[in-house]
Amino acid sequence: MMTAIKSRVAPTITNEAAIACIGMYCLAVVMGYGRFLFTATLPDIMVQLSLSTTIAGWLASINYIGYFIGALIAMFVPQRATWQAMTLWAIISVVTTMLLVIPNMSLTLWYIIRLIAGIASGVAMILSSSFVIQNLSPERRSILSAVHYAGIGVGISASAIVTWWLLTLGYHFDVIWLVAGCTSLPLIWLLYAIKPKPVDSSVSQRTDYDQHVSVYQGYLRFKRSLYEALAGHHKALALLFMSYILAGFGYISSATFLPVMAAQRLMTQTYAGLMIWLVVGVFAMLSNPLWGALAKRIGEVKTLMGLTVLQAFGMCLPIWFDGALGLYGNAIILGLTFVGMVSMTLTLFKNINPAYSNLLIALATLAYALGQFLGPLVTVALAGEDGNFNAGLLVAAIGLMIGLILIIMFRRQSPTLA
Repeated sequence: MMTAIKSRVAPTITNEAAIACIGMYCLAVVMGYGRFLFTATLPDIMVQLSLSTTIAGWLASINYIGYFIGALIAMFVPQRATWQAMTLWAIISVVTTMLLVIPNMSLTLWYIIRLIAGIASGVAMILSSSFVIQNLSPERRSILSAVHYAGIGVGISASAIVTWWLLTLGYHFDVIWLVAGCTSLPLIWLLYAIKPKPVDSSVSQRTDYDQHVSVYQGYLRFKRSLYEALAGHHKALALLFMSYILAGFGYISSATFLPVMAAQRLMTQTYAGLMIWLVVGVFAMLSNPLWGALAKRIGEVKTLMGLTVLQAFGMCLPIWFDGALGLYGNAIILGLTFVGMVSMTLTLFKNINPAYSNLLIALATLAYALGQFLGPLVTVALAGEDGNFNAGLLVAAIGLMIGLILIIMFRRQSPTLA
């Protein structure tokens, strides 16, 4: 009877499409809320807390430091513990989202919460992707993994809609973060519903022994795996890593401060920043199937080169056009390109050495996080006291074009992959 009650409370979900949708929901929570809700609420946060542009930039960057740490943690999570770690850090992401409702928090506490939220985003993003893809059959993997990654765009869109809705009702960022946390709570139940079936006792005993050995010899195994992953591909991987740092650096200036720029430039349009941020989310949802289809025709490298040029062009639009045209154009191109650039680059890392694809993807995520950490700091330093972000956008565009040169060099270095 207890078993029957338990099965009704927490049914097991094994359907692949349902697992992909739960993965999409997970990314919407840990990325859309855990990382990008800050962008949607930043103008209100700056007004309500009287924050300078510099402090806002540091609050953004501290979250990206956390993402960097989270990617490091994810690298050392054993395959058998993927679901447990993913669920734990998803719960932490929800908790850190709801904590921002606490009134009169010190700036130090803000930094700590945003740091932990970044760690949770990094771990949960990588492990949820790994878990979902593991549970998809090869023939459905391409389509359903696109559903999973659409969660980033869904989360960005949801962050814009929730923020706009509550601001129009007269609430501020604290209530917005609380509502975001409450709408994330069903995720915990859904993650429990896709918990893998327990293995038999003999396998469990071998797993315990392997875990003991891996703890004892972890460093040596990691060092050996790293050497084997890089062997014969040093130059190609170095070029791709450097280009990916610049990709993270390039997009984040706009992705962090776009609503703030809208609030500065479109003062007669009360919620222009949120509408622009919603545009980013909608086009981010559409981007993966579009670029995936193109990559099948012309290859990942050529697709990545085109996306890099397009994103650099988008960064220049607010510089060339001071009004709505520049900002909306930037939003459309940002949404279209940044998820596609991530997808194309990670596919290239997989193709370089498939046997060590997980390790290479984790290292690539570290490189991307490093670029994201540096981007807001450079942008606010160039913005100065008057808060003009044009110089930061120009530097971002230049960084992306340098990244394009590195991709071209990578293509020449690895013609078989290209």
